[in-house]
Amino acid sequence: MTTIRDRLYALADEKNAAFAAKLIPTVPPERILGARTPELRRLAKELKGTREAERFLDTLPHELLEENHLHAFLLEQIRDYDACMAALERFLPYIDNWATCDSLSPKVLKKHRPELREKIRDWLQSDRPYTVRFGVKMLMDHFLDRDFDPGDPELVAQLHWDHYYVNMVRAWYFATALARQYEAALPFLENDRLDLWTHNKAIQKAIESYRVPEEHKQRLRQLKRKS
Repeated sequence: MTTIRDRLYALADEKNAAFAAKLIPTVPPERILGARTPELRRLAKELKGTREAERFLDTLPHELLEENHLHAFLLEQIRDYDACMAALERFLPYIDNWATCDSLSPKVLKKHRPELREKIRDWLQSDRPYTVRFGVKMLMDHFLDRDFDPGDPELVAQLHWDHYYVNMVRAWYFATALARQYEAALPFLENDRLDLWTHNKAIQKAIESYRVPEEHKQRLRQLKRKS
């Protein structure tokens, strides 16, 4: 009987695995098959609703990077909010890399914004870096437009981590906020509310963004810090 792991090995791509290993240094190369994202998404669609998928979601931790990616794509297909959140909470502690973390975006969450906002606050208080990263990314994905709260950037600014992938998503959040909520985000840079690295990285990413107008970029260039 062909297992999910057998199907993943059939998608292995040695050249792509070497490329992925360089991009995802927190995962040992021997755990990376190199299966491509479109193929993993197709597999997730094929497995949707099957008993095999249910067993797979209940079996943690996974060994392969692609198993974690597939897990994320299967979670996206759960349409019941409570069931999705329960599965999500089981999975988050086992995420060990930015790529799986950023691949995880269950569609049902956007239909339950009040509940999601409360969960984000819990995730931001986690002692697990990729749970925190996921929380910041959900805040960025779902609450920088019509449901923006001026207190949201404060939640991200108050995070204090000596972890590259947490601080990178904090910079990403503020760069995106500068594109969508400029007046609310700018004071955090003007008043040096972020650590030096995150501050300058946020400015760099905002300047590189086509969504930030040139007059705003000129102001941001003036706010770069040297120490």
